[in-house]
Amino acid sequence: MTAPLSRRQILTAAAALPVAAATRAAVPARRRVGGIQRLDPALDAIIDATAPVEVLGEGYRWAEGPVWVRRKNWLLFSDVPGNTMWRWRPDQGIDVFMRPSGLEGPIPDAFNEAGANALAIDPAGRLVMADSGNRAIARVDLDTRRKTILVGRYHGKRFNSPNTVIVSRNGTIYFTDPPYGLKDQDHSPLRELDFQGVYRLDPDGTLALLDGTHRRPNGVALSPDERTLYLALSDETRPEVLAYPLDARGAVGKPRLFSDMRAQQKAGGSGLPDGMVTDRAGRVFVAGPGGVHVLTPAGRLLGIISTGQTIANCCFGGADGATLFLTSHDMLACVKTRTSGLLR
Repeated sequence: MTAPLSRRQILTAAAALPVAAATRAAVPARRRVGGIQRLDPALDAIIDATAPVEVLGEGYRWAEGPVWVRRKNWLLFSDVPGNTMWRWRPDQGIDVFMRPSGLEGPIPDAFNEAGANALAIDPAGRLVMADSGNRAIARVDLDTRRKTILVGRYHGKRFNSPNTVIVSRNGTIYFTDPPYGLKDQDHSPLRELDFQGVYRLDPDGTLALLDGTHRRPNGVALSPDERTLYLALSDETRPEVLAYPLDARGAVGKPRLFSDMRAQQKAGGSGLPDGMVTDRAGRVFVAGPGGVHVLTPAGRLLGIISTGQTIANCCFGGADGATLFLTSHDMLACVKTRTSGLLR
């Protein structure tokens, strides 16, 4: 069996591809891909195992960071190496929302991902992005598309390349900072920090390092009661999802192992633990080896949603919040569920 490609291998190959066309219409007769693996009867209450996984658009270098914007009835998602943010509208298909989405001007050779990565919506309805190109966390006014850098340094040193971001109900931002955006990653001459952090940015601008001990901290999500912070490790030697208890101030306690994905990795599933989202009942949908792993709040694996290729991230959206959108290598896909997410 051929070993699955690592994220780094995929991104290195993707960087050589041409940028996607300026506008991509939705696929007229939606192409179906992948499928749903039912591992536990409890999956039936969450999603129909025969539900089609459908392609909405394709041709991207590396699709990432989807977020549903409820007040606009849009989905936004990133093509990180393509330095483009795309918009999907149910009645109009896909078009460019921001280009460049991250770094402006000539892209230095030392960069691997110059665009925005993961996206979130804050309580005021503004877009918050992990701006890989600018190596910062930024906020964007959705009406004017004006960008404001919120934070770009820790103790005076530039971040590696912020990757994933989530915003709590009170406006606190949690984000991760692996070196994926830099071409030589761990050995990049642009690196100023000697660790890869998980951070909290408070509404008053105070920045706190929550954990700097992990290799490739990636996806983050909050439980519906915001008392648990989930962290995915895109570490091929440790493909795990951890759960940190959060106190009322947003400080973390000792993490516990929430999901170990070594079995799916060993079986040849493409991908590593990556982006994730929780539904209203606290179940966790996390991209991992083989597709999106559907987990109970206790971490029991119920099923895996596949597109046939690596899935980077996912989010709930649609008018009823019951569509799961999937950014999967060069495509945007979706599947209907029997549950829904918390939307802003």
